[in-house]
Amino acid sequence: MTKYSSRYASSPEAVKKYDTQQLRNEFLIDDLMQEDEVVLVYSHYDRYITGSAVPVKGDLVLETIDPLKAPYFLERRELGIINVGGSGSVVVEGTSYELGFKDALYIGSGNKEVIFKSDDSSNPAKFYLNSAPAHTTYPTKKVSLDEANKLQLGTMETANHRTVNQMIIGSVVTTCQLQMGMTELKPGSVWNTMPAHVHDRRMEVYFYLDIPENQAVCHFMGQPQETRHIWMNNHQAVISPPWSIHSGSGTSNYTFIWGMAGENLDYGDMDVCKITDLR
Repeated sequence: MTKYSSRYASSPEAVKKYDTQQLRNEFLIDDLMQEDEVVLVYSHYDRYITGSAVPVKGDLVLETIDPLKAPYFLERRELGIINVGGSGSVVVEGTSYELGFKDALYIGSGNKEVIFKSDDSSNPAKFYLNSAPAHTTYPTKKVSLDEANKLQLGTMETANHRTVNQMIIGSVVTTCQLQMGMTELKPGSVWNTMPAHVHDRRMEVYFYLDIPENQAVCHFMGQPQETRHIWMNNHQAVISPPWSIHSGSGTSNYTFIWGMAGENLDYGDMDVCKITDLR
């Protein structure tokens, strides 16, 4: 079963006037990881799709959706997958790729058949999906967590000591525009992406995981001088427009997956906001 919804772009001037519920309606994705469903959210920011697939009773097939006006999902798209559940596999045109916890898979455009499978229905795979338009086809490639390009950033003193795992990114996988990775905060650290930044050439989506029970993450967004916040729980995602910061602080350490697409593939293309200039 496939379920999808659409989100239209919002201007920063409009967002200034949003109350809590409208802010959550526009940017929070809180219905991912539904058993035996493929859930997709089509955003008009760079035509980015965020979704999930959790096969329990049987396999799930990646089907096209009406906004694509395409005979199959990946006709003009590329797809990134990171498994945040039990072990499973993704079958691409008859070739099976085994994905353990926090392993990633890139699938290039033109692949008609994508099937999601779990090894154990009592501990199903939970596939987190990101997709962006693609102008050409690049090879499908698995990237395990161990194979990621790892950056050690931050310090314990500023509560943002973290490992950035670059997984679906130019130095690891060739893509058209999609980039994905996973940042793991060390115990005792709670801040992500601080100092905050914007990148007007790209939009981004954050997906939070490893949040302990009864804990939460406060995600910050908005223009640097007009910030807003959204409280988030485990396995929820948030859309970040190009004009918005994307940062967060948790009541415990946690992990988040970042995915982005847009004008270029330069990971360092960002306009940093001084912490003392945030409002």
